[in-house]
Amino acid sequence: MRRLTLDDADLMLAVWNDPAFIRYVGDRGIRTLEHASTELENGAMRLYRDYGFGPFRVSLKYDDTAIGVSGVFRRESLDDPDLGFAMLPGFCGQGYAYESACAVVDHARADLRLPRLSAIVSPENEASVRLIEKLGMQFERIVRMPGDDHDIHLYGIELTN
Repeated sequence: MRRLTLDDADLMLAVWNDPAFIRYVGDRGIRTLEHASTELENGAMRLYRDYGFGPFRVSLKYDDTAIGVSGVFRRESLDDPDLGFAMLPGFCGQGYAYESACAVVDHARADLRLPRLSAIVSPENEASVRLIEKLGMQFERIVRMPGDDHDIHLYGIELTN
């Protein structure tokens, strides 16, 4: 896992246009590499500059094939930073999302020293709900993000002892 760079625009274009991402997270309308680069600059690069954290590129150890993203995000509508992850379709159901999410939670606790971490998830996304619960996150409440027309579930975990 490493921080995203603008060279990862192709990965993010694939993630943002994955049918599962569109179904459970939303259609961001990003259809070109140029648009993906702009969104990386306005999203991940801004998070790194403003907060010192953001998403990581997740890749296979043996050949560095990019398989998805996982990281800590900061949304103004949430009280705490949140865990986010998305694997490309050919790599779902193989434990990569869980492995990367565990690394992100450890990073948030040990390196970032965050007191809490949240996660938002569509209740219909059963695989992500199971993963979040397997991490020890607890359901807290139903929320609606600004600009959305549907409710999602907010989970949280205390990272300090």
